Amino acid sequence: QVQLVESGGGLVQAGGSMRLSCAGSGINNRAIGWYRQAPGKQREFVARTSITGVTSYQNSLRGRFTITRDYDKNTVYLQIDSLKPEDTAVYYCNTWPPNTNSWGQGTQVTVSS
Repeated sequence: QVQLVESGGGLVQAGGSMRLSCAGSGINNRAIGWYRQAPGKQREFVARTSITGVTSYQNSLRGRFTITRDYDKNTVYLQIDSLKPEDTAVYYCNTWPPNTNSWGQGTQVTVSS
């Protein structure tokens, strides 16, 4: 199984932007997804990218979220623009479909109004 580490979260004002990173060996050979879990809610799918970079998004998030790959850096990014308070959550990366044993610590994103 691939071990992934998320980074890049923090506190940001509504309307701002943030770029999250997901790094790990073997990531270039996997379809990767970003997921998030807001307080009191179930974890949900955000976006995914295939090995070749074909992307897909949760319909309600399309337009503000962009998932990209950097094959040289073995990293998958999640760019979030026009952040809203409801985007506050712990953001995780995992394979797509997700591997139960590969959930990491995630990275906290907090959006203030």
